Amino acid sequence: MTERMTGAQALVRALEHVGVDTVFGIPGGAILPAYDPLYDSAKVRHVLVRHEQGAGHAAEGYAQATGKVGVCMATSGPGATNLVTPIADAYMDSVPIVAITGQVASGAIGTDAFQEADISGITMPITKHNFLITDADDIARTIAEAFHIAATGRPGPVLVDISKDALQAETLFSWPPVMQLPGYRPVTRPHSKQIREAAKLIAESRRPVLYVGGGVHKARASEELLRLAELTGIPVVTTLMARGTFPDSHPQHLGMPGMHGSVSAVGALQQADLLVGLGVRFDDRVTGQLSTFAPYAKIVHADIDPAEISKNRHADVPIVGDCKEVIGDLIAAVEASGQQGDYADWWTTLNGYKETYPLGYDEFDDGSLAPQYVMQRLSAIAGPDAYYVAGVGQHQMWAAQFIAHERPGAFINSGGAGTMGFAVPAAMGAKMGDPDAVVWAIDGDGCFQMTNQELATCTLEGVPIKIAVINNGNLGMVRQWQTLFYDERYSNTDLQATRRIPDFVKLAEAYGCVGLRCERPEDVDATIKKAMEINDVPVVVDFVVHQDAMVWPMVAAGTSNDEIKYARDMAPTWENEE
Repeated sequence: MTERMTGAQALVRALEHVGVDTVFGIPGGAILPAYDPLYDSAKVRHVLVRHEQGAGHAAEGYAQATGKVGVCMATSGPGATNLVTPIADAYMDSVPIVAITGQVASGAIGTDAFQEADISGITMPITKHNFLITDADDIARTIAEAFHIAATGRPGPVLVDISKDALQAETLFSWPPVMQLPGYRPVTRPHSKQIREAAKLIAESRRPVLYVGGGVHKARASEELLRLAELTGIPVVTTLMARGTFPDSHPQHLGMPGMHGSVSAVGALQQADLLVGLGVRFDDRVTGQLSTFAPYAKIVHADIDPAEISKNRHADVPIVGDCKEVIGDLIAAVEASGQQGDYADWWTTLNGYKETYPLGYDEFDDGSLAPQYVMQRLSAIAGPDAYYVAGVGQHQMWAAQFIAHERPGAFINSGGAGTMGFAVPAAMGAKMGDPDAVVWAIDGDGCFQMTNQELATCTLEGVPIKIAVINNGNLGMVRQWQTLFYDERYSNTDLQATRRIPDFVKLAEAYGCVGLRCERPEDVDATIKKAMEINDVPVVVDFVVHQDAMVWPMVAAGTSNDEIKYARDMAPTWENEE
């Protein structure tokens, strides 16, 4: 069936056909033609955000909670450029979103017309692909292609920029369109020879580690990972983006590796003779000084993106494929080999690390609140079925460390880009994607002040998220670095929260939310329980914590993981140092 309609109507109809139910955005001149038919759509709900950055992060949160492609929309020029940060964030963390932007009329492109910006050029390095449409006849096909590219292979953001005259012109709409993507063929099936080589190395190794990244969750492969781990008896570490993909409570789990990872996870990687990297990037926050990372280890590296393999660390066995299929084939190969590695001595060493250097934190003599305690109690009361959506900084690391992550995808945060302001809009998107779930945004007082205007959206749209503001009165992670590396010269990190500017409780109430404050350890449980009982409006809890609380363990930037400190000036003793 074909039907005559405007390009704008074709856009909305195409969104309906690809299954979009929610779009986060703000109208403006160039995109305005699309908003008229959107007004009539019975299938697509538009959420009017208060800032385009919020629209992008909300689309990310929606995508991560649902597994579907998130959608955001903005007008040309500043509307489009305000999407750059969430697009870059989605690109770094492989989150499937489609950003639709209006563009000035095709005849005005390149003339510095009012509200013109070359958003296709601007976002080229931070999108999986992007399109500029100047012909209404291309709209339906391009939308189909954009959603296919965003969701398949290594997921990521796709930008669709549409000129105003293309939205206004008439076209003949038909569905499904014939996609024209001749060069796009993601490899999902791993090569059987490489799988056999990996199984051989597993059987021969004495100190192996399964180094698990976000790609395993993206592939929905947590069940296969559990089977592989239990079949082989190999210890598991989960990166920041993989927290919950393998349950924290499992005896084979060593924790999170990296700059603020557990001593047992970092030590395991440094002492290993084999790393089986699954959906990981070998990024600098995990490796520390790359030349000294895992010096004794052979590398098996499996990833759906061939560009990641051997990018940072040479892979002895490179495997290109979807992690679900890779792990499934590895299980079959290990079972077929009939060989079982002997890891008894290895586990003796690793269990020694776990017992000697557990995660811990300082409590304060003045009775003030330790943020890590807040995380522990929040985890215990809200439970593993809740979503925990973190901003960036100390609170993000405490959430990664002290919340018990048992469920794949339940911890949503900005990993690669480290975007302040991520938590509130992303939590809103997650809650809209999974309305029956409990969603806690965990934010710092600095991050919270970047995007808290989306509380208005939450209140008006009926999205009752809960926000724990970890308020230490400072840009906490920057202050921690100033403490450790800049002789306690606190240049421009004091947010002067003692003056309560703003007062987060009053701010919450001004936005139609419930505002609570907690300043003492003995009040934490009651405050969290009160927040959990309120389910008709958003709740903001101002947890006033000690400004000197720090994130430990820590590997200083640019140094070797061997130099990890589990507290200030306190380093573990490794097996090869004894």
